[in-house]
Amino acid sequence: MKKLTLFLLLCVNICLSQELALVKQNGKFGYIDKKGGFAIQPQYIKAKDFSDGLAAVNENEKWGFVNAKGEWVIKPQFDGVKDFNSGFCIVDKDKQQFYINKKGETVKMPQSDKLYDFEAGIAFIKQGKKVGFINTKGEVVVEPKYDIIKSFEGNYARFKNAEKWGIIDKTGKVIVEAEYQEIGNYFKGVTWAKSGESFGLVIAGKFKVVDGADKIWDFYSQDVTYARKGKKVGFIDLKGNWVIEPKFDKARAFANGLAPVAIEKKWGYINTSGAYVVEPTYADAEIFSEEGLAPVKVDDFWGFIDVKGSMVIPAKYGITAGGFSIFTDSPKGYIKGLARVKYEKKWGFIDKTGKVIGDQWFENAELFN
Repeated sequence: MKKLTLFLLLCVNICLSQELALVKQNGKFGYIDKKGGFAIQPQYIKAKDFSDGLAAVNENEKWGFVNAKGEWVIKPQFDGVKDFNSGFCIVDKDKQQFYINKKGETVKMPQSDKLYDFEAGIAFIKQGKKVGFINTKGEVVVEPKYDIIKSFEGNYARFKNAEKWGIIDKTGKVIVEAEYQEIGNYFKGVTWAKSGESFGLVIAGKFKVVDGADKIWDFYSQDVTYARKGKKVGFIDLKGNWVIEPKFDKARAFANGLAPVAIEKKWGYINTSGAYVVEPTYADAEIFSEEGLAPVKVDDFWGFIDVKGSMVIPAKYGITAGGFSIFTDSPKGYIKGLARVKYEKKWGFIDKTGKVIGDQWFENAELFN
């Protein structure tokens, strides 16, 4: 009996973890799986990505929600909907806006002049000109007392009061006091900040000026980030020391031990010692993915190189959206084994060998969720 229970739980988890991508074919939206087959056939004039296990789709000018099998979980009845997150979604009906749960039931939350989406268990509330936040139980974690709170990145968020910025955590504890004109993300106990006219790092609550820096970017996945000194870009570590001298015109974050850098509009990749691993020969370049592949641009098209600099996927694709607002802030390159690419005005997904999944191309394609 125990083995049967574990087997059923495993099956449920597999079903729940299935990732689907919203695609458009012949003017209608449907959803494909990671093999390229249709999990839900194209049948909707309007549809949204899956979020929190449900996707919003429109039928007869009303929005409802379906599961990964295309079955109605919440019947179409809303004039407008946002995405589910943490079990809740904001909807519009009869000129009123409110939260619902995954059963479609109205959920009452603390009074707020504006409703905010839940994000990883937190939703902002606003009263007058001040904001705070609540948890999924509807409990006020932080009373509305801040001018601005940015979206949480992990357990931390940037907040602003009296024209100064600081860092707060999900319990409401102030991690970095609001003393700075600008502030960055909180990474391994460190954040960059601007104090007066100086840029530096806040380490253990103390501000340390980074010599000559006039701009610092957020730390990403490694213990170095890029910063500008004068008109050139280099890299600093978590202690605020220049570890790669500022000599590049542009740069992006380190990932897999390599960072894209540009000199005179040509992009290449350096290692953490500042030495070129891939010479600057490309028209553009993005960061490496977990799969060890990075998009590089040759003339007007994108291909993919490995960490040794070898071109493993020929440069014949587009990876940016052009004019499609649905892709504005989407990551580029390989994500969990697949990359979204554009070929001859159609969108699709390729695996790490360059094979088009399902051998299909679409009018539009969102990332897998």
